[in-house]
Amino acid sequence: MNAYQTEQEKEKVVLVGVCLQESDDTEGSLRELAELVKTAGGEPAGMVIQNRTQLHPGTYVGKGKIEEIRELLWETEASGIVCDDELSPAQLRNLEEELDVKVMDRTLVILDIFAARASTREGKLQVELAQLRDRAARLTGLGRSLSRLGGGIGTRGPGEKKLETDRRLIRERISRLKQELQDVVRHREVTRSQRSKNHAFVAAIVGYTNAGKSTLLNTLTHAGVLEEDQLFATLDPTTRSLTLPGGQQILLTDTVGFIRKLPHHLIQAFKSTLEEAKYADLILHVADASSPDVDSHIHTVYETLDQLGVMDKPVVTLFNKQDLVDKRHTIRDLRAEKTLWISARSGQGLPALLQELEDQIRKSRIYVERVFSYGEAAKIQLIRNHGELLEEAYLAEGIRVKGYIPPSFAPRIFGR
Repeated sequence: MNAYQTEQEKEKVVLVGVCLQESDDTEGSLRELAELVKTAGGEPAGMVIQNRTQLHPGTYVGKGKIEEIRELLWETEASGIVCDDELSPAQLRNLEEELDVKVMDRTLVILDIFAARASTREGKLQVELAQLRDRAARLTGLGRSLSRLGGGIGTRGPGEKKLETDRRLIRERISRLKQELQDVVRHREVTRSQRSKNHAFVAAIVGYTNAGKSTLLNTLTHAGVLEEDQLFATLDPTTRSLTLPGGQQILLTDTVGFIRKLPHHLIQAFKSTLEEAKYADLILHVADASSPDVDSHIHTVYETLDQLGVMDKPVVTLFNKQDLVDKRHTIRDLRAEKTLWISARSGQGLPALLQELEDQIRKSRIYVERVFSYGEAAKIQLIRNHGELLEEAYLAEGIRVKGYIPPSFAPRIFGR
């Protein structure tokens, strides 16, 4: 008996974008959309860009472009289009009626990838909440375009039955999901509180999607996190302990990757995960130095951090993937306290990173240089356990100590 392996045919789609002003990097955004479509299991069949002063309120693009899209759909035998901006229910419905194909937007594709990648309970809850919020916003007037989502990109997660439910049922489900997520958030807050009690130094790894965050975490801590050359290869946050050369331990937390045009309701749904950056002591910003769009990626990361209220943390930017760069570009990150050039995969520049982490810990702590009486030996043990003990000498008059302590320990170390 012969066995035949058949590969599922990829869904072909035409990508559509609108350039509103000369400074817009619409081509770059569509290149990224193409990568999103590939990650979701589709195949970009072509691109169409229209220059307009504003999005067409009824059909996203004008009549002439709709004809051009129709011809491209016929030529490429594509079964749908993906628009680079979030579509209103009217735009979605009108485009579908004009072209008689499946119509999606960037948000729907991102949600589809998130649904495929979420593995923890929290991740799945966040994805479903984001999907239902998105679909509740689109329900008005969608009519038969919902029933058209029979398969392929944009149909993972809650599924077709939930797409057909009315607003009331969606609101009830959203309410239940919020309650479940609140329980998860409370658990996360307890974990953060425990870290605070233990005076653990926390560095949050942030960056544009596919910049190499998971590779960095794996290289430094052997975390075993999935690494793929794809957008949003990992969705759920991972925290691992790292012992620095000087013996101190810190916690490294990998967060979900950022991306341009990330819808507000997506940021809201993933807020508890992204807030790992808000409560960290240091932001490690990983940027892909080999990407031609690295400058816009850096801008997007800071824009998202500002939306989360992460504005007062020290930032160390790591220009990653040096093994793929012939020579250093004139890349700058003026908001970073320090910039380093590394390759998370080959290990290039990582010793300098470990040294910088030790320096950052010391900057956040109080320097201690004094002689303790032998009756105060317990205080030295506190420095050893929760700070950094640099020198310890036993003299006739007491124990001379040099080291660093967390500010919260100052009263216990210097008090009587």
